[in-house]
Amino acid sequence: MENDLLMAVELGREAATSLSPWQLFIESDLIVKAVIVLLVVSSFWSWAIIFEKIMRFRRIRHQAEEFERTFWSGGSLEELYEAIGARATHPMALVFAAAMREWQRFTARSTTRLDTARLEGLQRRIGHAMEVTLNRELDQLEKYLGFLATVGSTAPFVGLFGTVWGIMNSFQSIAASKDTSLAVVAPGIAEALFATALGLVAAIPAVVAYNKLSGDLERYTIRLESFGTEFRALLSRQLEDRAA
Repeated sequence: MENDLLMAVELGREAATSLSPWQLFIESDLIVKAVIVLLVVSSFWSWAIIFEKIMRFRRIRHQAEEFERTFWSGGSLEELYEAIGARATHPMALVFAAAMREWQRFTARSTTRLDTARLEGLQRRIGHAMEVTLNRELDQLEKYLGFLATVGSTAPFVGLFGTVWGIMNSFQSIAASKDTSLAVVAPGIAEALFATALGLVAAIPAVVAYNKLSGDLERYTIRLESFGTEFRALLSRQLEDRAA
């Protein structure tokens, strides 16, 4: 009786070891290995993107708040540009610097009074410079968000493919051994469930992070566009005063 109990305990330990994640990976076939590696790499890369984007969005929001306080403090725009123009490191400051660069290029060349045509031309150039800079910075902020969306939408199906393949292996084992015992089907079923779990582990954080980061980016985009609109209006008033 005691020998039977010891044998059962030993078999249980062996079964637990053989069904560990690492052992499942080692004993799986090439297709399931490829699925597992793909999902693990996708998950690690997704987390790297998530942490980088969260830290970057937090940093540029803080920088935007500091810049707006300085911008609306009533100081000279030329002095602010001289202070940060060449050292602008965040989107709002870069948009400001692009507009001021066009402004100073024009004022350095022009000593006469502005007529309507030249005023409109300068306003168009300033608006174009701001728009180009804004789009470039937003493209940088959007970079790799598409990867999170791809992982979130495809990882469960990749895991499902591994699941189907593991179940197929289980049926093949049954057919080859003509034995339906748990010892025969358990490895294939465990591989299948492991692939499914990895698919969900990769997909769920990617979807949640993509939704949050997309919302943060949309709010920041609105903030940049509002600043650009207000800044263009301010420059237009100064140009009109100069033309008067």
